[in-house]
Amino acid sequence: MELERLPEYMSAPAAMADDAIEIHPGTPNVYFEQRIAKGDETAPVFDSAAHVIEDDFYVGRQPHMPIEPDVGFAYLDDDGKLCIHSKSIGLHLHLYMIAPGLGVDPEKIVMVQNPAGGTFGYKFSPTMEALVGAACLATGKPVFLNYDWHQQQTYTGKRSPFFMNVRLACDNDGKLLAMESDWTVDHGPYSEFGDLLTLRGAQFIGAGYDIANIRGLGRTVATNHAWGSAFRGYGSPQSEFASEVLVDMLAEKLGMDPLEFRYKNVYRKGSTTPTGQDPEVYSLPEIIDSVRPKYEEAKKRAAAESTDEVKRGVGISLGVYGCGLDGPDTAEIDVELNEDGTVTVYATWHDHGQGADIGVLGTAHEALRPLGLAPEQIKLVLNDTRTCPNAGPAGGSRSQVVVGRAIKAGCELLLGGMRKSDGSFRTYKEMVDENIAVRYNGKWSAPATECDENGQGSPFASYMYGLFMAEVAVEVATGKTTVEKMTCVADVGKINNKLAVDGQLYGGLAQAIGLALSEDYEDIKKHSTMKGAGFPYIKQIPDDIVLEYVESDRPEGPFGASGVGELPLTSPHAAVINGIYNACGVRIKELPALPEKVLAGLKG
Repeated sequence: MELERLPEYMSAPAAMADDAIEIHPGTPNVYFEQRIAKGDETAPVFDSAAHVIEDDFYVGRQPHMPIEPDVGFAYLDDDGKLCIHSKSIGLHLHLYMIAPGLGVDPEKIVMVQNPAGGTFGYKFSPTMEALVGAACLATGKPVFLNYDWHQQQTYTGKRSPFFMNVRLACDNDGKLLAMESDWTVDHGPYSEFGDLLTLRGAQFIGAGYDIANIRGLGRTVATNHAWGSAFRGYGSPQSEFASEVLVDMLAEKLGMDPLEFRYKNVYRKGSTTPTGQDPEVYSLPEIIDSVRPKYEEAKKRAAAESTDEVKRGVGISLGVYGCGLDGPDTAEIDVELNEDGTVTVYATWHDHGQGADIGVLGTAHEALRPLGLAPEQIKLVLNDTRTCPNAGPAGGSRSQVVVGRAIKAGCELLLGGMRKSDGSFRTYKEMVDENIAVRYNGKWSAPATECDENGQGSPFASYMYGLFMAEVAVEVATGKTTVEKMTCVADVGKINNKLAVDGQLYGGLAQAIGLALSEDYEDIKKHSTMKGAGFPYIKQIPDDIVLEYVESDRPEGPFGASGVGELPLTSPHAAVINGIYNACGVRIKELPALPEKVLAGLKG
């Protein structure tokens, strides 16, 4: 038998060419479009604006690269149920996705998460769950699967590249007036969540700034390259890279400091997000005020320490992201009073390295504070569909907000059942004797609305805000960039556990440096190892990382908390790129900023 080799379309522009064949016959390669229309038509604004700037940007196929590759196993239990253990961060989601393909009733499948370190989002998609399930059913034996590194890189999803053109207009005082955007999402061969990712371009290109008039169009494109999956920041590292670099370029055109340009334009009372939503808090001016003295010191340090051989510079960027899965996102948990006076919380707050256990414990401990329980008196049963209700997947920085509110609701119901008329609390025995329930189901849905066809709505009840500052050094002879210091001032609401929140920021900043300078997954052979794909080693990540917090109470967050996981990978890579320009005058618009690209700019 002879096979005809068809052309492979390894990028969105190739798949969009006039003569490109359909990758899925009957479905156009451009299979989804998302518009944004906010305020007045932008064309007249641009025609009359004092200053206009426009450019093209590209953020590529970043691989997740957890230290531990994908692992999983399956077995049939004593009840004949198919039990699948994996790194899934969406147990109920994946159960209902794979059950039809396996031909097994969902009630006959149990999914359990192995808290096996980082996934950074790729496990929002099932990767091996159906494979180990099918192997177990076929053999009747327990089975185990462990990807090697070539399999990890070639068989799991990647960040979907964005090709972006963005245009900004402002007046002579630097007030932003309008934005136009066009973005193309290379989502690989499968459509899973491609529409949602494309919506993120409407929600986060230009996020953080009061822009009254916006028009734009995005599209999702099928290609033959790696399939697109969730990755920390989900759409914002691409979207905000474009707007954060362009904002610097517009500030330069005005002769205005980039920090002061941002200060003039960030959300304040009366501002709205790109989706037309009122921000729930207005902490960005305070964040910028707290960074300003550090920024001035950093600029002086860069000027003093620059040499002919090594140029130093400072770059900043603004980061914004929403917490939730768009619209009325819902979670439920169970909470139970035990005979010994302890309390057990049953939840699918999935852990992919961020500390889900301490998130559940901290939230429940605060909610149960009237009982005076020590942390060790609160027991956790996590991430097992046999025992835990569906609290949704761990994605979109939703867990602390949405699952947290469900925990708060469940604990309040338990307290309500235990509370006596005099304000004291019943014991377990008194509850049983009085025939009062000792187990309660807590449920919460976000008061949010899905975006319409023009990208307008209130998709998230809570957001995260931050400012990033990168201090960089560029070797003139080689073009090699080193990040010498990173500073992040973040507003993630009231902090549940500072150690866990710090860990999220450190990890996201490290990934942003990799995205800025080295990480790519383009050449399948060359890039299918950690080193080949540009994993940043210890000397690429500075020891000098400064984290500070502005804690604005979130009206909808549990005890004022917002999410945190994705904020540190919204836009710090843009700060690195802006720092390179500040250091040596080379503007990188297509990531990563490899030494040869910077060197070409220095020579050009």
